[in-house]
Amino acid sequence: MTVHSESANHRNAELSLPATRKKTPFYARLGVQIVVGIIAGLALGFIAPKLAIDMKVLGDIFLRLIKMIVAPLVFLNVALGIAAAGDLKNVGRIGFRALIYFEIVSTIALAISMVVANLSGVGTGMHLTQSPEAAALAHAKYGKSGPMSFEHFLLTLFPDNFVGAFANGSLLQVLVISIGFGAALLMLGKDTRESVEGALTRMSECFFKFVDVIMKFAPLGAFGSIAFAIGSSGMSAVMSLGYLLLVMYLTLAFVIVVVFGVILRLYGFNIFRFLRYFKDEIYLLFATASSESALPRLFEKLERLGCSRQATGLVLPTGYAFNLDGTSVYMALCVLFLANAYGVPLDLHQQLGLLALMLVTSKGAATVSGGTFIVFAATVTASGLLPLEGLPILFGINRFTSQAVCICNAMGNGVAALVIAKSTGEFDESAARTEYQRVFGAAPGKII
Repeated sequence: MTVHSESANHRNAELSLPATRKKTPFYARLGVQIVVGIIAGLALGFIAPKLAIDMKVLGDIFLRLIKMIVAPLVFLNVALGIAAAGDLKNVGRIGFRALIYFEIVSTIALAISMVVANLSGVGTGMHLTQSPEAAALAHAKYGKSGPMSFEHFLLTLFPDNFVGAFANGSLLQVLVISIGFGAALLMLGKDTRESVEGALTRMSECFFKFVDVIMKFAPLGAFGSIAFAIGSSGMSAVMSLGYLLLVMYLTLAFVIVVVFGVILRLYGFNIFRFLRYFKDEIYLLFATASSESALPRLFEKLERLGCSRQATGLVLPTGYAFNLDGTSVYMALCVLFLANAYGVPLDLHQQLGLLALMLVTSKGAATVSGGTFIVFAATVTASGLLPLEGLPILFGINRFTSQAVCICNAMGNGVAALVIAKSTGEFDESAARTEYQRVFGAAPGKII
């Protein structure tokens, strides 16, 4: 099965669709409904603050639904991601360089975002407070003396009950189970392994459909959380969320233009030509807010640009599980946003610990719309340092953050495919020059 044949079949299938196919009304689209919920929440928060505060229950219900789905999603995606990475043994030199590249660039993106979050002070001024119930739960978990000791922390990493880790929502334990299960999966014989992978993949698809069902309640959750934020904090909440969006977009732009630009320049490519070449995919990503929406076109265009089928077929799918640079930026900024909004002090050691945790949890980020928020919820839950009550507030602007995050994720993996192909001799420079000349009408110079 080839990418080109799949693309051709997909296009032929589209052409054979009946002309009478009904188009989804704009008011039935989830993105439109969420925006309406946000606007309604804003209006209620300013018009009737006391009533708006009571709408918090809608955001809490949606949060409970999200928390319910987090553990199985993280387990399935991390296990399947490790299984996919195991295929790298068959193409060792490409796989080794890809994994090293993924970890270096993801760490750079996280580190830059943590620095920006600290310098920008996102979330400062909201002065949100935890409910007595949440505060009591945190007190019961950590006690009066603060966070647990390192030895206790190590013990809590390892579950004594497979099902109990999922039932208790212990995401760190779920991650440990996922890694161990993925490693065991690699040790199975080929036929058994393919059978188990197929079953896990179908389960993952089913859970993502479950996410779609939960997302039907997203407009109500967005309405309740934004109404509560405005009713309790007034204009400061609007300013803080708007400021977070501005900082996030600027940080993502910096990562794309500067970080990716420097990497591409080192290998003889120009970031602006690269972005122009993929402009249609960028428009699609912005419209769908899903990194996965552009994946088929990335396969096709990267091969036309000179990358071998082996390189694109290995780097892109693995990168979609292990190289989500936009997700890294989102998670770092939003963690500090919650800490500042609720007045939770995080020292350097705690921030470094969160950074290490995010390096793991970001690997399980779903590539569908909303997946970044779900994995972020897993990170906040696993950290035990931040109030979960802030999650619905961030979900209120999730659509706007997802649009930029998915562009960074997809372009980051496109850059990775080019770099790995070039560094392993899997790149045809003459094909790249021919393609650029066809698209732009002029042959590129030394820098493609």
